[in-house]
Amino acid sequence: MTAKFKRIFIATDGSEQNRRAIEYGIELAKIAGGKIFAGYVVDTAAFASIPMDAGWEMMYELLQKEANEAVQIVAQLAKEAGVDVETVVLEGHPSNEIIDFSQKNEMDIIVMGTLGKSGLDRFLLGSVAEKVTRNSIVPVLVVKGVSLKKE
Repeated sequence: MTAKFKRIFIATDGSEQNRRAIEYGIELAKIAGGKIFAGYVVDTAAFASIPMDAGWEMMYELLQKEANEAVQIVAQLAKEAGVDVETVVLEGHPSNEIIDFSQKNEMDIIVMGTLGKSGLDRFLLGSVAEKVTRNSIVPVLVVKGVSLKKE
């Protein structure tokens, strides 16, 4: 059985470190003649405890703006590479939403980056990539994130 990567979900967080995963996903789509679904999950669970007032609405609008900018970056790169792309902004817990979207929309593969956290950071924050990899029935390509900026 040959793997066919016609429907590729690229999960982005909008960071520079995620750029490498985006490039891998686009290259995979070019080789396979596939379509990219560029997705960002607004982590609404992260601010669920904030009272619903003007501050909550302002935070929500900022997160939506960040999400739209992040998926547009992927869309622009895909278009420049001649790859068909669709953008999607989801809301909820990132790992759950990535898995649910990928399964419901019959993705062939999920491509995502990791910031390479280890030790206490990973223990305290968890890793979306790790959770997706452990729980997804859709294959997952995790690309270690590296900053493109010189330090």
